[in-house]
Amino acid sequence: MLADAVMVLHFGFLLFVVFGGFVAWRWPWVIWPHLVAAGWGGLIIAFGLNCPLTRVENDFRTRAGGDELAGGFIDTYIEGVLYPERYIGLARALAAVLVLVSWAGFLRLRQQLRERVPA
Repeated sequence: MLADAVMVLHFGFLLFVVFGGFVAWRWPWVIWPHLVAAGWGGLIIAFGLNCPLTRVENDFRTRAGGDELAGGFIDTYIEGVLYPERYIGLARALAAVLVLVSWAGFLRLRQQLRERVPA
């Protein structure tokens, strides 16, 4: 059950990495944790790092007598499930575009707010 909880948390983290910048349009303070999360996600992809959440999930699985994930979290739950494995590059590019668009929109909204506030 704990491994499943970590899996759900991991999905939430991935959603936050991709869409958290859009959440910051409504709640500006979210941009700071989103910058950290997106940076961490980018480092994991760029350098092939192991995600600590995957490590925790695997630990809970083995403690319960189960097997570790055959690959990483993405390999197990995303690739081949939500999109064909051959589109990993496209999926990563789309995620990066969504993050960059959300940041650009956030900066634009902040600029518009500053222009509206009288000096």
